[in-house]
Amino acid sequence: MVLRLKENKPGIKMLTYNERIELRDKLANGEIGIELAQTQYWNDFKEGQKSWHTKDWKERRAKFIKDKCQICTSKETLTLQHLSHPRKYSEYLTEIRRKNAKNYIDANPQIDKTEFTSHIQEKYEYVPVPFCPNCKWSNPNERVRKVPKYRCPGCKQEFDVPIYIPLDALISIFYENEDALEVRDKCFISKQWRNAHNLSSVRYWLQRERATTKDTSAIEKEAFLLYLNDDIKYLSFEDTITACRRCAYKFDIKKMDLCPNCNEYYKGIQYPTCIQCLPEEKRKAALESIEFGKQWEQMHRDLEID
Repeated sequence: MVLRLKENKPGIKMLTYNERIELRDKLANGEIGIELAQTQYWNDFKEGQKSWHTKDWKERRAKFIKDKCQICTSKETLTLQHLSHPRKYSEYLTEIRRKNAKNYIDANPQIDKTEFTSHIQEKYEYVPVPFCPNCKWSNPNERVRKVPKYRCPGCKQEFDVPIYIPLDALISIFYENEDALEVRDKCFISKQWRNAHNLSSVRYWLQRERATTKDTSAIEKEAFLLYLNDDIKYLSFEDTITACRRCAYKFDIKKMDLCPNCNEYYKGIQYPTCIQCLPEEKRKAALESIEFGKQWEQMHRDLEID
């Protein structure tokens, strides 16, 4: 069954609060698959669409909003202020992929050496690093004018010709000892992303890719259900208070609320009171710290330091 999309504005279609609950329950119970669920949720989605622009939001908001600000008791320009905000679907997807990869790696810690070598040759460019022939310190200092050309910062040995380890030999060292000095350098450049990895990193991303490929639908379903729960909680107004425009701005942007002692000054939400309500010595120290911070910022601006 395909859910009906409610049109809230010309050209804008979004699932209502109840339709999102229905979609989540159908997905959780296996009545629809992840692809259909995502299609129905994001159908005709446009960048910049906001839930609070919809008729559904406004109708339900009227049932929850109170007649005065719950922070300062003002009755001017009231709004529903969310105390928490939903995370992005991509964040949940990354989190579940990492968890799934860890479980897969714990169950399948080893990769066949031949398969690993083939994967590296296909996906990466090997850029060997020079090693000291005496102590195997990587990337010895290269000198322009002095001879011998190289000097090892580890054992202080001087030499003209460093050692370069062939790929097969480096992989063999890794399989014998994953903590060996020779395998720590990021000398493998991804052909796709052009970022550098060492052998441990290469193995991790191969295992993660295998884990993700193996359970793609299950991973996306778990992540999407978490996202829907987060989204539904946000739309439910469960974690909200009524706030005036000033208090909403202070809370949302400045992370501040009204001091419970004086009900006059705002404070950081992590602090019990405002600076004005602190004992004299602590208040003086706090004001001095703030003034120092302002002077420091001004100095940076004067010197054009970001």
